[in-house]
Parts: sequence; C-alpha cells; structure tokens
Amino acid sequence: MSRFSQPDPELTHRLSRRGMLGVAAGATAAALVGAAAPTATAAPASEPAAETASRGRGHGHGRPVLPPGRLGIQLYSLRDKVSTLGFAPVFAELEKYGYDEVEFAGYTQGSAGPITLAQLRRLARNHGLNPIGSHVGYYSSDPNAYTFAQNLTKVLDDAEALGLKHIGTASGPFRYGSTVDAWKRAADEFNTYGAAAKARGMKFYQHNHSEEFSFATDNPKVRLYDVLLKETDPDLVYLEMDIYWAYSGQFRFSKRPDGSPAPFEPLNYVLKQPHRYPLFHVKDGVSDPSDTYGYRMVDVGDGDIDYKKFISAVTRLRGGRFAHHWQAEHDNPTESLRFARRSSKHLHSLREKC
Repeated sequence: MSRFSQPDPELTHRLSRRGMLGVAAGATAAALVGAAAPTATAAPASEPAAETASRGRGHGHGRPVLPPGRLGIQLYSLRDKVSTLGFAPVFAELEKYGYDEVEFAGYTQGSAGPITLAQLRRLARNHGLNPIGSHVGYYSSDPNAYTFAQNLTKVLDDAEALGLKHIGTASGPFRYGSTVDAWKRAADEFNTYGAAAKARGMKFYQHNHSEEFSFATDNPKVRLYDVLLKETDPDLVYLEMDIYWAYSGQFRFSKRPDGSPAPFEPLNYVLKQPHRYPLFHVKDGVSDPSDTYGYRMVDVGDGDIDYKKFISAVTRLRGGRFAHHWQAEHDNPTESLRFARRSSKHLHSLREKC
C-alpha cells in the first residue's frame, strides 16, 4: 500500500522507473538488451554558439574538478534514444561527449532486437565506456519479478555477466513502512543482498530520492536516512547519493513534523563516511520554493547546485579523487542527447585552484 495519502510526483517517478525495469525483467537472457544496429547513426544538431561559450562558474585555469575517467551517465536519461536508435549509436555519442562510464536502469529500455549481456558489455567497452552499475527493483508482489527480494541470484548473475562492480536499487527502504523497526527490517535485507554481492566481488548500493530524508512515523525525532546508515553494515551496503534529491530532501525535511528545526547538509553525510558513497548522481535544479520539492530539474550546469564545491569537497579527501564515480542524470530531459552533451561539457569545464 502506498505510504502517501495522495498522488506524489516523486512516487510517480519511481513507479515509472520500476515499470521500465519490469520490461527488462520479462526478457530472456538473449533479449535482455536492445539491438545495436551498426548501420544506425545518431545525428544530433550542432551545438549552438551560445553553448560553446563559457556557461558559468568554474571556467578558466586550474586543476579539473572532475577526476579523469570518472564521468558516467545514467542511461535512464537516454531511454528515448536507446529505444529508437539502439545502444550502439547512443554509446558512440557518449564516447564523443567524453563520457567514461554508463550506469544501467534495466537492460532493454524498449530497444528491439536480441543481444546478449556479453555483447552489450563488449559494445560498451568498444566505445570506451565502463559499465559501472545498474538499478534493479528491491521487491515485488510477483514471485517471478526481477528484483533483489524475488530473484537475487539472477540479478547478480546478470550483473556479473556485464562485469559490473556495483549493483543496486533506486527503491526506497519502505517495504515494511516508515517506522524505525520497518527500516531496520529493510536494512537487514539490504545486508543480505550486500553480502551476496560482496561474495561475487561487487558492491550493493541504494540510490535515494528525497523521501528517505523524512522522519519515522513512530518517532518523528528520527530521520529515516539515519536509520538506514546505522542499521546497514558499512562493509556490505553502500549509497549512491542522488545529489539533486538530497537537496530536495533538505528543502522538504529541515523541520520535523512538529515544526522544530532539523537542518542537515547532504555533503556532510558524504564527508563523514566517504567510503560509503562510491557513486553519485549529478543532476541539477533551479531553486523554486513554490515547488513541492524545492527545485525544478534542469540540465547540469543550468541550475543552482554548486557542483564545483560539492565535487571538490569529496575529491579533496585523502584518497578521494579516484574513489568515486559521478553519473550525470536528468529524469525527463527536453532533448536527451543535448542534455548529455551539455552536462559533460559543463562538468569537464569546472576548475579549482591546486
């Protein structure tokens, strides 16, 4: 049963992603991913002159903020192009734009034509793209669903076939409700998935939305995200912070239900336990207090989230420069290849003093 009493745009976003994952789950191993027709080509329009000029803070001399080899993209952002063009043309464009990695959200994304996971892995590598992770559903009422709870072995088999180092879920730990004990129960299951992933040389991770930063219904002084961190084994369960949704959570849940202040800074979670955050989602938003979530999502570099500050703070930690992976994402870009191109350009342009 939904934990919301009325329609929620964030819940709608989650369900739409789960629906896409369900499509992938129904495919056989030979048809898990889209065809990569070699004759198909993606031909985005030339970048307007305005976009080739400096696009904001962080340009100029100095060390690149973004570590080399660590820029990825969540393929959910490009689902429309994968479904119409296939993976090969999309990967070719990402190679041109300077991406190093890809993160999957299902292995079909609506693309037609059979191709094995081994072929998909090879296709990505042929374009200089490292498959770094994938989002899979947490649980389902369907015993045959492609989720961690229902088909853990199959999920890990496929991740291993793709050569993934990380395998995770974008589902919140709300399976049993929003109480402290409910999240402890979910955390126990996450520990189980993490142990199984670790046995295969992978890291299990959970990707947040803003609701994870809300408060327990049975103890409104307790932030649910803190329960997740406390009750999961740091050697088994990792986090992929979606930075946009974390700042949305800051906007929504900096006060407890009784109105008392409960401020928090998303970056501080990372700085306190950087080893728990191997992956990040880099998406941007324009601050809009009139919006339920506090931001309106835009292309990376067009919003108000200071990625020069955020990425620099993380990568300047001892051993931190190459310990993390940064995945650009936009849930519903106006033109997805343009989003990918502009986001890479902006992130590569950011500079800091050595």
